[in-house]
Amino acid sequence: MAKLDVRNLGDYIREQRSSAQISLRQLAKLAGVSNPYLSQIERGLRKPSAEILQQIAKALRISAEALYVQAGILDERYGDSDVPAAVHSDAALTERQKQVLLEIYESFRRENDERPPTAATPSETPAPVTPDVAS
Repeated sequence: MAKLDVRNLGDYIREQRSSAQISLRQLAKLAGVSNPYLSQIERGLRKPSAEILQQIAKALRISAEALYVQAGILDERYGDSDVPAAVHSDAALTERQKQVLLEIYESFRRENDERPPTAATPSETPAPVTPDVAS
């Protein structure tokens, strides 16, 4: 596990807050922490708990895992999709569109988790390409 670098964590939270166009005061209220405490986290003076990081992530609409990685609580995983974080961070989508996309994504994940690994089903197998020959 990586060593906690509270300065980099604070910078990361500040960058995420700025890109979300949320004030320190608004984020503190949304995350359920005091303004001075959040300010100290952002300046690298305080080490937040995993629970506080989760509350901050939820308020910023980013994955808690991303904050855990920044905090050194989790090692960064490669190859795993972070679709929810990408959807939440897309400023071009409305909140309703994000919600619908994530619901569809989760339904596909559940469907694939329930299906035993087998060869491609007929709907997943591409049709053979045949040349268009005029008669």
